[in-house]
Amino acid sequence: MTRKTTQEPVALLPEMARGRLLTVEETAERLNTSVRFPRRLIEERRITFIRVGRNVRIPEAALEAFIAAGLVKPITMSKGRAA
Repeated sequence: MTRKTTQEPVALLPEMARGRLLTVEETAERLNTSVRFPRRLIEERRITFIRVGRNVRIPEAALEAFIAAGLVKPITMSKGRAA
């Protein structure tokens, strides 16, 4: 007996995974790094990724979130002191 689901498979995906999926090479190019760096991020589970069979894809939104998480704002100086 088969069970029918009422939701589309795409509807079951997290919001982050619904956009464009990037290859490891495309991710490395966007980060301006070698391919080893995104592979290490995947291995250490520091970035969200999706397995498509044996292939690994990184959602574009996950890459943007990773970059935003690393953003360091400059310190503003006020009369010779850090604010």
